Amino acid sequence: MYNIFLAVRSVAAPAETTSGFDEMVAGTQRKYYLLGGKGGVGKTSCAASLAVKFANNGHPTLVVSTDPAHSLSDSFAQNSWSKFQMLFSQDLTGGTLVPVEGPLSLLYALEINPEKAREEYRDASSKNGGTGVKDFMDGMGLGMLVEQLGELKLGELLDTPPPGLDEAIAISKALIVIQFLESPEYNIFTRIVFDTAPTGHTLRLLSLPDFLDASIGKILKLKQKISSATSAIKSAFGQGETRHDASEKLEKLRERMIKVRELFRNTESTEFVIVTIPTVMAVSESSRLHGSLKKENVPVKRLIVNQVLPPSSSDCKFCAMKRKDQTRAISMIENDPELSSLSVVQAPLVDVEIRGVPALQFLGDIVWK
Repeated sequence: MYNIFLAVRSVAAPAETTSGFDEMVAGTQRKYYLLGGKGGVGKTSCAASLAVKFANNGHPTLVVSTDPAHSLSDSFAQNSWSKFQMLFSQDLTGGTLVPVEGPLSLLYALEINPEKAREEYRDASSKNGGTGVKDFMDGMGLGMLVEQLGELKLGELLDTPPPGLDEAIAISKALIVIQFLESPEYNIFTRIVFDTAPTGHTLRLLSLPDFLDASIGKILKLKQKISSATSAIKSAFGQGETRHDASEKLEKLRERMIKVRELFRNTESTEFVIVTIPTVMAVSESSRLHGSLKKENVPVKRLIVNQVLPPSSSDCKFCAMKRKDQTRAISMIENDPELSSLSVVQAPLVDVEIRGVPALQFLGDIVWK
């Protein structure tokens, strides 16, 4: 073990607020916390500090990043040589569970590799050198049609993951990890923290399960109708049984998306925590995010307002103007119909970079109380 003395010269001291951490840490049943918001507001630091706080309070914890632009490794300082540890910390970017050294209880971290997820998606859509689209159309007796449309490269087009699917695959893979962790040797994890992508990606992710559920349902019904119409013709020519591989893949994807939806909407085990900063633009985006979360029936209780300036009796002109802007933004939150109902936690601006477990523990003790 190692000790790092974190010197903090000054800490912002906004109005005293509490996050209700006692409620968050209570109980041994598994709970999921998803932190999201506008890009650049400090979601990763807040998620990582929450994970460290859980681990230090006796909860074996897993923190998962679904942001295509990962910074979880940087936050835990597990992507470079540490002169304090005198060893090379294991990088998180490999898409596998990695232990984080320092907390009192087990803490593991995982960064979903979006490029690897794309490759796996394409592999799952391919078979014997052909595309998943052709397999599916073959199953409906329309393989010749695909061959005739080959010059249009329809298969390549449809085998390309649509926008927003990267994170859906990431969450699906996280669910697989969660299911794997529920096996006897890994069922000790009682807190799962998700560091999600910026607002736009997250909103697409939230709407994707319903979209795919409806779309895949229609496709499977269409396949059933066409298959029944073509089965007599195929039997007349002595062809074999219809292949169902593509249908099974679609059905599995549909089941995964349903699990994603259930995970998001479970009020007993899941909570989405919005992270923002005290600027008019960030608060406005957070308001829209909460409105969208409500439409998707995603439970939200807390709003973290990060990087709040400290009070001061003597301000430079820049600090005075900055504080005035922040005060206006915080006033917007208090009067916003979407945000005023949430428990608002003001997280302070500190004069050190929050990087590494000791710094995250320091931040967590300030924010999560």
